[in-house]
Amino acid sequence: MFRHILIPTDGSDVANIGINKGLELAKQNGSRVTIVTVTEPLGGQFAFAGDLWAPSDDDIAAYNASQAQLAEKIFDPIRRKAMELSVPVETVHIPWRLPATAIVQAADEKGCDVIVISSHGRTGIDHAVLGSQTARVLAAANVPVLVAR
Repeated sequence: MFRHILIPTDGSDVANIGINKGLELAKQNGSRVTIVTVTEPLGGQFAFAGDLWAPSDDDIAAYNASQAQLAEKIFDPIRRKAMELSVPVETVHIPWRLPATAIVQAADEKGCDVIVISSHGRTGIDHAVLGSQTARVLAAANVPVLVAR
């Protein structure tokens, strides 16, 4: 049914639900998988707010190195699990981007035909205050999105 599955992760326990469901789906369908993690710009979403703060070159280099290490720490157990399941997996770290936009763009660029993503299932004020990358992906994706909880 699905030939290429994109599974975003931030390395959290909640994201691991999507990883597990996505890898199971890939195993059942003989699909390949792209795992993506996105690291926001230094300063988070405020990095796009203009001249509020400007990091030094050293700050940027240290941040980039730490985010690349974090991405590898996230990817290592996923690669092992995919290997155990005989699921072909590619990992992609997208730095300096806002997650939902980068996830949707990665699915398009990689030719994925479904996104499997986790959700905290927050509602009400928690959803409004914390936002929801999953909701943003659902609204913007050009392919089906399966939400795992």
